[in-house]
Amino acid sequence: MDLGSSDHQRWTNFIFEMPPRIGKINNIEKFDAEFFNISVEEVHVIDPGYRILLEHTYEAIIDAGVNPAELQGTNTSVITAITICDSHRSLIYEKPHIAGLPILGCHKGMIANRISYWLGVTGPSYNIDCACSSNHFAMTEAYRMIRSGICEAAIVATVNLCLHPFMTHQVFHMGTLSKDGYCKPFDEEGCGYMRSDAAVVVYLQKAKDARRIYATFVYGKTNCDGFKIEGITFPSLDKQKMLLEEFYEECDISPLELSYIEAHATGTLVGDSVELQAIDEALCAKRQLPLLLGSVKSNIGHPEAASGHCQIAKVLIAMETGIMAPTIHFKCPRKDMTSIIEGRINIITEQTEYKGSYIGINSFGSGGVNCHILLKSNSTIKINNGGDDNLPRLVAISGCTEEAVKIILDDVQSRSINVEYISLLHHIYSNNIKGHPYRGYIITGSNVSDNAIIKMERNLCRKRPVCFIFSGIGFQCLNMGK
Repeated sequence: MDLGSSDHQRWTNFIFEMPPRIGKINNIEKFDAEFFNISVEEVHVIDPGYRILLEHTYEAIIDAGVNPAELQGTNTSVITAITICDSHRSLIYEKPHIAGLPILGCHKGMIANRISYWLGVTGPSYNIDCACSSNHFAMTEAYRMIRSGICEAAIVATVNLCLHPFMTHQVFHMGTLSKDGYCKPFDEEGCGYMRSDAAVVVYLQKAKDARRIYATFVYGKTNCDGFKIEGITFPSLDKQKMLLEEFYEECDISPLELSYIEAHATGTLVGDSVELQAIDEALCAKRQLPLLLGSVKSNIGHPEAASGHCQIAKVLIAMETGIMAPTIHFKCPRKDMTSIIEGRINIITEQTEYKGSYIGINSFGSGGVNCHILLKSNSTIKINNGGDDNLPRLVAISGCTEEAVKIILDDVQSRSINVEYISLLHHIYSNNIKGHPYRGYIITGSNVSDNAIIKMERNLCRKRPVCFIFSGIGFQCLNMGK
């Protein structure tokens, strides 16, 4: 991702007072249509973000140690969290000569169905749009459906692409974008956010079914501001505070067990102050030590509907690496942020050791939909990388290209033997993956140098028929036919 590019080349800055910067995902024009069985005619009128979500869905499933074919026919739900599709205007209203396919390619209601169609899953499949809290609302819905037995697992996917200047122009004149294009949560110089691209997919399963666990989804809850005399886009201190108080009472987790809060904070003048006050009053009253807090939007900008998944990604990286990323651009808090000034809340501005336990994440929509979720780190400690020996292991994988296979095998060979990781690869590649014509294998951990990469063969991904040949010139040896 190109963070905060002023030379993003998506459009010329035709309205000069607009902020010049956006966070941009590169190479959005690239897509393997053949792998997803999409025709050339159709793929060119599918929104780039929707194409990216198909790719990221495949990555999320593979990362979980699941072969996509295993999901076919399962009651797996697909929920997307998408608010804006900039290509909708261009394809539907400006290019009427290509009528028909575009409505399937850029309609918000279609992408969840397209993922369900590709995977062959039969669970609930729909889009959620409640502005910037769409992600967390979707995660909470997925959690509720799995717990209630409506579905057995859920794919929650989200994308935000800044493709057209008109949307940025609209948001700028609402007064929520910073003029310099930098996102400075909590800082006295903060006056708005920078819009950003993001595409993230989360695969949510029951713990007993999971082959790889990054974190446990403990609980999720939403509420709505309702009427506010200040206006529909103004945050509500009372409702944010109510959400947090009811949340920890319902899930029976003490706020004192929180090690960190990932705030929604976007750098806007009103939003950050209200959120901090709600957190302070609801969660900090009985704490002996300051509550650690930060915002990933300082690092990547604000991907709007996709921002919640970016928060989750930041938290999972901290849980995996043991290091919490800093909130940048924070130098001095605004005068109304007494919780920071008086030391009850501490904004992380340096790489900080993550010591485990619970992390809460806030997400708020501009229309008044508030969400909070709670994650718990995976406390399982591996002994000898999940195994009790150092024996060499056979690893066989497949890919779309020979280069892809080589990259994965080289990565496996560069690591010490991790039995759990190799087991995941066995689960994934024990059966063919449609669209993977190349396969390769190594014997990892072997002292014999010529066992590294043996060969990579072309594979037609189909079972070869058994053939019996009768030559017609008599038997060649006794009982050969038998």
